[in-house]
Amino acid sequence: MATTLWDTTGTDVVKALAAERRAAGALASGLALTLVAVVDERRVQEAEQAATIAAAAHPCRLVMVVRHSITADIRLDAEVQIGGRLGSTEAVVLRMHGRLGLHAESVVLPLLAPDAPVVTWWHGVPPEEIATDALGVLANRRVTDCAQAPDPAAALRQRASDFVIGDTDLAWTRCTPWRSLLASALDGVDGEPVSASVAAEPGNASAHLLSGWLASRLGVTASLDTSGGPGITSAEVVLHREDNTDYVVRVERPDGFSATLHRGDEEPRVLPLPRRGLGDLLAEELRRMDPDAVYSDALSTTTGITVDRTPRTRVLVWRDPALADS
Repeated sequence: MATTLWDTTGTDVVKALAAERRAAGALASGLALTLVAVVDERRVQEAEQAATIAAAAHPCRLVMVVRHSITADIRLDAEVQIGGRLGSTEAVVLRMHGRLGLHAESVVLPLLAPDAPVVTWWHGVPPEEIATDALGVLANRRVTDCAQAPDPAAALRQRASDFVIGDTDLAWTRCTPWRSLLASALDGVDGEPVSASVAAEPGNASAHLLSGWLASRLGVTASLDTSGGPGITSAEVVLHREDNTDYVVRVERPDGFSATLHRGDEEPRVLPLPRRGLGDLLAEELRRMDPDAVYSDALSTTTGITVDRTPRTRVLVWRDPALADS
């Protein structure tokens, strides 16, 4: 079931969604949240596939905002579907032309699921200041992806400077399996941490956050080394024990699929550690609505910027791109 509206209005989109809900019946019940996806036209298919996977685990209303050139004539095209190619979820794809894209919240607000949290996800280069985008200001959780920035390290520093409780990043989500494996390998081992290191391909944002996590949790300096990739290829922690010996925990993943775990004098163990798809990463972030203090600690440590963890809400900062020069 799908309805396509050309050169339409926000009111007509709301009516079309209500009509699709009535036609779908029970399929449209039990929404856990509203996922607002901000995406470029060339990435719409990727975002739809990822949202479909995430919605299978977290029933949600998907509102996808596709902004086109602000110099074009103002026009709104929309596609409303329930139970279509995006799975058993409510989906509205809004293509905004002209200056309408600067006021996307005026169309999105009436489409939010009632009494449900809102998650805004930017699939593309993250905004420099989230407060300048009303779609980020209205959200309970805000998901960016520094890995898609031209300079991931600089993007992480910008995220630290702009941090507000509720922000998170998919670069952090990508290193979850590494953190889980290292934490379980170190569990029950007595010793004082003396060093840690991470090796990854150049410019890997997840490697920066993983080294920041190791440093913040263990209280040591974690080095970041360069490897050929793909992604993170190894992580190592050295503990000094009471018998004056070092205990080394090392995880190696040279192929991006399976990892070899080395713990002290034990025999190496081969464990699955595949690189996850975008849908699985998004599904993990939709699992929690509470503040992620561990992420903020890792972000602060890896960037050297003290993040502001005072509970507060964002206030919209209006900046017109057409007046940027003046």
